[in-house]
Amino acid sequence: MSTANPYESFLDGRPVETILASTPGALAEALAAIGDDNLSTPPAPAKWSAAEIICHLADCELVFGFRLRQTLAEDKPTLQPFDQEKWAATYRGVSAGHALEVFSALRGWNLRLLEDVLPAAANRPTFHPERGVMTFQTIVETMAGHDLNHLGQLRRMASA
Repeated sequence: MSTANPYESFLDGRPVETILASTPGALAEALAAIGDDNLSTPPAPAKWSAAEIICHLADCELVFGFRLRQTLAEDKPTLQPFDQEKWAATYRGVSAGHALEVFSALRGWNLRLLEDVLPAAANRPTFHPERGVMTFQTIVETMAGHDLNHLGQLRRMASA
C-alpha cells in the first residue's frame, strides 16, 4: 500500500473517475437506507453519525478541490494537512441533506475539472508533509478511496 494514498486499499478496480461520479448517488442511497430518524445518531461512542460523515465528505471535497487546483497552478506545491476532528467540531446541527447538496455541487465542479485536465496533468508533482511526494493522479485516487471508505461505513450503519 502506498503511503501517499492511505485509502488505496479501498479501491475496487473500477476506474477512479467512475467511483467519483457515482459517489453522490451512492451516498443518497445509503442515507435513505439509514433513515431520517437515525442520521444524527452515532453508531458508537466517539464515532461520527451519518450526517457528520457527509459533512466531513463535503469538507474534504473542498480540500481536494483546492489541492487539485493548487497542483495545477504551482510547481510542486506543498499541500496543507488539516485536523479533521477539529473541523468536525463545526458539524453539530448540519443536516445530512444539506451536507450532501454541498458535497454533490463541489464534486460536480471537481469532476468538470478532471475531465478537462486528465490524463495530461496526471503526473504533476506535489508534496504532502505527512505523505511525501504525490502526483495529481494520487490525489484523484485518494479521493476515490476516501469515498469508498466512508461509503462502507454508511452502508454498515444502514445494515445495523
